[in-house]
Amino acid sequence: MNKVTASAPGKMILLGEHSVVYGKPAVALAIDRRIKCTVSASSELLVNGRKASGTIAHPHIRSVLKDNGAANVSVDAVTDIPTSSGLGSSAALSASFSLAVRKLFGRETDEESIAADAFNAEYTAQGRASPMDTSVCTHGGGVALNCPIGRHLWTFSKGGNSWDVTEVDVPHMTFVVGYTGIHAPTGPIVERVRKYKEHNRFASDIIDEIGAITLEGVQAMAKNDTEHLGRLMTQNHKLLSILGVSCDQLNKLVNASLPLSYGAKLTGSGGGGSMIALTDQPEKVCEAIALRGGVPMIVHTGIPGVRLEE
Repeated sequence: MNKVTASAPGKMILLGEHSVVYGKPAVALAIDRRIKCTVSASSELLVNGRKASGTIAHPHIRSVLKDNGAANVSVDAVTDIPTSSGLGSSAALSASFSLAVRKLFGRETDEESIAADAFNAEYTAQGRASPMDTSVCTHGGGVALNCPIGRHLWTFSKGGNSWDVTEVDVPHMTFVVGYTGIHAPTGPIVERVRKYKEHNRFASDIIDEIGAITLEGVQAMAKNDTEHLGRLMTQNHKLLSILGVSCDQLNKLVNASLPLSYGAKLTGSGGGGSMIALTDQPEKVCEAIALRGGVPMIVHTGIPGVRLEE
């Protein structure tokens, strides 16, 4: 075998942003936007036909290669996951590339090994990360961290932290993602929440409440209760706004979506990036988001994880 193609889905965080940092549960869902990697043997590292220059270029790719005892391949990647949108483009790249490399070099291709490769790649590239994004891009469907509900998948430890990853039941649902076009680095936003929590008991109470909402949302999904889930999403957004991690443009897109949706909220660290709306009127929600300057896209859940492609 001299060429392997694999793909992995993007993701969105449904509930639990920021509170997950403090041991509370969070849930992420795979979406039907994918990245596809074709990997073949090469005497030098080539990415989309170009030589990877410098030792720090393409850190995700280099990390996966190192973990698999390889140095050089040719990789061609095609994606319909927007970058810097909070939809898991780098996690999906890491997972799909891991599967392709492992298959090419005759290594084990079980999900846990791929998820470990992808998590290491994210951690190496970002300096800090949780395994939630890479786990859902690997496994598909829905995964949770710090959640007593669901089937245990794996446990990862790094940097003095440990995470239990579980699979949760996810029905087929339709969401509209609204991208603000604003790129806001995660680190400073997480740090701002930490300082707020340290100096204000109210912030700690909000984080506890987000954790409780997330558990309730997992139960609502298991019952396919979209109305209840939507209400919890909206409540989660209000709490995140109080924590100071939303922004005017996110709030505009959420408010525009709510009359046409079961619920809506920011997804990810906030400050920009994207929001999501759970709806059975996706075209109308797209129009409302576009009218307020957002870039909409319709996505669906219940999506398979990393897989080989023809």
